[in-house]
Amino acid sequence: MLRKFKISIDGTAYLVEMEEVGATATPADAVAPAASASVPTGAHTQTAPMPGKIVDIKVNVGDTVKVNQPVLILEAMKMESEIVAEQDGVIASINVAKGDMVNPGDTLFSLS
Repeated sequence: MLRKFKISIDGTAYLVEMEEVGATATPADAVAPAASASVPTGAHTQTAPMPGKIVDIKVNVGDTVKVNQPVLILEAMKMESEIVAEQDGVIASINVAKGDMVNPGDTLFSLS
C-alpha cells in the first residue's frame, strides 16, 4: 500500500510516497494523505510529468479550455513549466492547490 507524507527539510516541503511492506493495519497515529477533488467518471485526467511545486492555477472548475492552453504552472528545479491542456474540454476537477508538492503521475486536473 502506497502512502503519501508531506515532510519539511530545512524549510523546503516535500511530498513523499512510501510503500508499507508487511503492514496489516493502519496505525492510529499515521498521517492521512491530503484530500483531493474526485475525478468524474470518464474524464480525461492529466498527471504531473515531474516532481515539483504548484505555483499558479490559471483556470477554475467549469472553465472551457482549448488544446495547449496553460492550465497551471509547475516549478521544478527552480524553473517554471506550463502544464497545458492535452485536449479541448471543460475543467471537471482540479486536484491540487497552489503550494502543493507533486510527484510524477499525481493527478493534477481532469477534463470532460
